[in-house]
Amino acid sequence: MAKEEPIRYICSHCGFSTVTRTGKCPSCGNWGTLAATLPLVATAVGTKPKAEMVSSVSVVPPARLSSGIAELDRVLGGGLVPGGVVLIGGQPGIGKSTLLLQAGGLVASKETPVLYISGEESSAQVALRASRLGVASENLMLYCGNNLEDALSNLGTQRVGLFILDSVQAVKAPGETGWPGTPNQVRAVAQLSVDCARAANIPAVLVGHITKDGRLAGPMLLEHMVDTVLTFSGEGYSSYRMLRAIKNRYGNTDELGVFEMKENGLASVDDKSGLYWNRTDAGVPGVAMTVAMEGSTPLIAEVQTLASLTAFPYPKRTSRGIELNRFQLLTAVLEKRSGIACSGHDLYLNIAGGLSIQDPSADLAACAALASALKNIPLRGDCCYMGEVGLAGEVRPVVRLAARLKEAERLGFKRAIVSDKERDEQFSGQLDLVRVNSLTDALKIGGI
Repeated sequence: MAKEEPIRYICSHCGFSTVTRTGKCPSCGNWGTLAATLPLVATAVGTKPKAEMVSSVSVVPPARLSSGIAELDRVLGGGLVPGGVVLIGGQPGIGKSTLLLQAGGLVASKETPVLYISGEESSAQVALRASRLGVASENLMLYCGNNLEDALSNLGTQRVGLFILDSVQAVKAPGETGWPGTPNQVRAVAQLSVDCARAANIPAVLVGHITKDGRLAGPMLLEHMVDTVLTFSGEGYSSYRMLRAIKNRYGNTDELGVFEMKENGLASVDDKSGLYWNRTDAGVPGVAMTVAMEGSTPLIAEVQTLASLTAFPYPKRTSRGIELNRFQLLTAVLEKRSGIACSGHDLYLNIAGGLSIQDPSADLAACAALASALKNIPLRGDCCYMGEVGLAGEVRPVVRLAARLKEAERLGFKRAIVSDKERDEQFSGQLDLVRVNSLTDALKIGGI
């Protein structure tokens, strides 16, 4: 006689599985998150579906639905995919509802019915915002309430082409225990939304809250259930907002969308380089320019450094915009390979405008700016530096050099210092391209 499978208890927060029923999850430490799941029942061999060859599967690129907002479409990979579910998270008041209401209104203006479900605001509040944004439309339908099943019942009767749920923590799925926002409810709400989007073959966008540590509230399973996860961020002192994808089954996750919050809503920022460069011609020691890539978008970045003599045996190193460990590594290479003493100075580095660069192509600009600050010699204002610096002091090539050079020339730069190992790419501009082998050679050309 076959042994009967025991009942397993799975944590709705972290997915931990155990056969012992306890009040506290042994893995994540949360209370009341373990739920019983029935054991799988084996089926007859003849009734099991057979696997098929990948080459025999018909692949048809999905016909995407444009949101009407170019920056949002680019981050999504070209638009919303029918049957795909997008989850967007961000701090309270950052503009998530504004962005999605704008997108919904623009889609509705193209004769595509849109259902906007709000579990946090009244009909009057949402209608007032839609009027202020100028997106009120007969095809933009509104449901305010916390019963998700009643809200989604409008999909079939109204022939909806897109639905937006604001938010997964504010509505309740019937048949599931717990208050709205609890792990069980968040999981059930997300599952019901995904099932409805798949069944109706229409795109869906869900809004999610974030916790104090910056992650999406609710079970980790939530991010696995959806197709795309977006983060909407910005500083309280700035009117600019950044949209990034941290997961995207229908596109890449390297794109950056930039918006500016205005009185009539969020506006796309086309010239992103202007946010991070003050376009000054004054020669100031410790400043160097580079071109960083955010996905397919080249951005001019201004690397600022400051060197101050210190009497303490342990000089200070502070970096903002480039990882501190990377900054310390470049400081050591500059001192060892180029003979520029750094040990007697407190060194500070900043990427102007609050930009954070993960691209190693900013290494050469950071070293040039550091050398300029230590020697108190300004660099040419019409020159930009692009290259990765290795521990041996060599300058390594960067990716997508042609796109970087094109952006530098568009903004008025006359010279670019790059690695001599760069492959010849299609670039027909008038920019003076100077190829160097080592960091020392780059500093000599820069006049240091």
